[in-house]
Amino acid sequence: MINDGSDYELFVARLQKAILNSEEIAKQKNIEIEKNKIILDRNEIEREFDLYWEYELGGFTYKTIIECKDYNSKISIDKIDALIGKLHDFPDLRGVFATKMGYQSGALTKAIENNIDLLIVREQNDSDWTDENGNPLIKIVNIRMSAYSPAIIHDFQPYFDINWIKENTDIDITKPLQIYGLNNEIFIDDIKKSEKISLYDLSYKLSELENNKSGKYEKLFKDLDAFLIFKESKIKIVAYKVYYSINEPIKSEIEIDYSKELLGVIEYLHKGTKKRIYKNGSVR
Repeated sequence: MINDGSDYELFVARLQKAILNSEEIAKQKNIEIEKNKIILDRNEIEREFDLYWEYELGGFTYKTIIECKDYNSKISIDKIDALIGKLHDFPDLRGVFATKMGYQSGALTKAIENNIDLLIVREQNDSDWTDENGNPLIKIVNIRMSAYSPAIIHDFQPYFDINWIKENTDIDITKPLQIYGLNNEIFIDDIKKSEKISLYDLSYKLSELENNKSGKYEKLFKDLDAFLIFKESKIKIVAYKVYYSINEPIKSEIEIDYSKELLGVIEYLHKGTKKRIYKNGSVR
């Protein structure tokens, strides 16, 4: 298939659009990049430019074109001369040249002398993952996560203060005492600790006591000065025993490969800088 350069033009346009969108003034003006723009020169002759955009600021219109060359070799001075000649009849256009592989020394000098900005617009390479001092940048991040669930309470056995029940209630202690309610409706009000927790809260507390280690457990909490509260009832307890289990944590691992998110790179040869453009539109 013949390479007509169209894909490269779209690639350059996408990266340049992200650059414009990252700049507040350009973002406010919603600048659009036009491809294969036809413009009449001062002799009323139609000339075509690969990419074109314009915007107004302070009463002036700023116009920019980019000529894109998808070559596998460095750009020669002849290509720069051709753009200089083309721009001769457009004194109000700012000229920019974009290619992938770079420029011959003569081409670079000629462009600088004629105020043409040279860009290398390309896909990423290893040099993009080091800073200006040669220090490596973070390329891949591995995140390991463990999700711990609260303990599962299988049986809760309160030990009631019989004397308190006899003195303060009309409950028949010869019959089983019915405790009912959801785990967030049954509370242990510990007077000593000034702490009131539900059985739902207790399940998390039990997990912490076991350092989230999986297994089956039973634990007796005694010598209490506490009340068991459920529905309309409030009864004094001296202890309670809990039978519970803790499940294995759910473990997962996520790998974030930033290289897969890096869309491309623009090198500004006249500045000696470069910018990385990511698929989400961010620029760094």
